[in-house]
Amino acid sequence: IKVQITDIKKKGAIPVIAVIAIVFIDQLIKFAVKTNFCLHESVEITSWMYLLFVENSGMAFGMSFIGTMFLTIVRIVLVVLLTLYLRQIVVNRFPRGYIICVSMVLAGALGNIIDNAFYGLIYSESTVFDVAALVPFGEGYGSFMSGKVVDMFYFPIIETDIPAWVPFWGGNHFIFFSPVFNFADSSITCGAIAILIFYRKYLSTAKVLSRESINKKSGNSENKIEKDS
Repeated sequence: IKVQITDIKKKGAIPVIAVIAIVFIDQLIKFAVKTNFCLHESVEITSWMYLLFVENSGMAFGMSFIGTMFLTIVRIVLVVLLTLYLRQIVVNRFPRGYIICVSMVLAGALGNIIDNAFYGLIYSESTVFDVAALVPFGEGYGSFMSGKVVDMFYFPIIETDIPAWVPFWGGNHFIFFSPVFNFADSSITCGAIAILIFYRKYLSTAKVLSRESINKKSGNSENKIEKDS
C-alpha cells in the first residue's frame, strides 16, 4: 500500500509540474510578443518560419467564428472536466506518458483561457502602429472574458500557385501551413495527437472504471493472501 501511495504522489506531481511549465512558457512568449510587436508585425526566421503577431477572439490556430465569451466558458468547462479526469487517471495509476499528454491538453486550454479572461484587463490595445503595454488592472482595452488570444507562430512550409488547369482551385495561391498559432495551441495539438496514436485505448470512461475495479480486486486479493498467511 505504501508503494502505491508513493507512486500516486509521484505521478500526481507530474501533471502539476507539466501544467505550470507549459502555462509559464506560453504566457512568457505571449508577453514578449505583445509588448514588443505591433499588430501584424512579423520577423522572418527562415523562409518557412515566421514570428507573426496576430490576435483572435476565437479558437485555436486563429479561427474566430465563435464568440469570445462563449468560447471562454466552453474552455473553462473543459478545464474543469480535464482536471477531474486527470485526477482520476493519476489515482488509478495510468501510464505516465498518458498523464503527461492529458496534462498538455489541459495546460494549453488553460493558457488560452488566461488570454480571454484577463488580457483585456491588463494590456492596452495592440494596433498596427502601437505596441501594447501592461496597464493597471481593469484599465485595459476590454472587460473580463473579452480578451483576445495572442498568436505568433507562422509556418508557410509550402507556398505556391495552383496550376490553372486544376479544377475548382486552379489559379489560386496555396499556402501550407497557413494558420497562425501559439504555444498553448501546440501543446493541445501535440498532446491530443500523442493520445490518439499511443494511448487510444485509455480514452473511454469505461476503461478508467475497469482499471479502477481491477485495482480494487487486486487489492482485495492481496489482503486475502495476507490474511491466509
